[in-house]
Amino acid sequence: MFKAEISSLSEINNVAVKFLEAHPADRLFAFYGRMGSGKTTFIKALCEKLQVVDYVTSPTFALINVYETEQKTEIYHFDFYRIKGIAELFDLGYEEYFFSDNYCFLEWPEMVESLLPPNTVKITIRETEKGSRIIEST
Repeated sequence: MFKAEISSLSEINNVAVKFLEAHPADRLFAFYGRMGSGKTTFIKALCEKLQVVDYVTSPTFALINVYETEQKTEIYHFDFYRIKGIAELFDLGYEEYFFSDNYCFLEWPEMVESLLPPNTVKITIRETEKGSRIIEST
């Protein structure tokens, strides 16, 4: 569905625009990649293009960050790296977020894969030997 290579950080905003254009109706995105591959950095670029007015940071310890856009809509950013079990998502009321029709960006979705709806767009970010990033969605 989408594939791009980012050779320099200066290219990330253009790739974010093209990514959003390739997924006009999608709202739930699961980001796969090794630690340090650029998941949070790419999500920050997406949030910028979606006109988030809040500071975008990884919700590693909070599990979820809620950002507001200039249009007063919310974007949800999850990081499941430190999740201890699926029960945490039920306690959080994950359905309210996943099925909200708002943008929802998930880091480390491997930890909660059994709860991902079928319409989840899976994005893989991998680093090349030259240090560039390949971003690919399916």
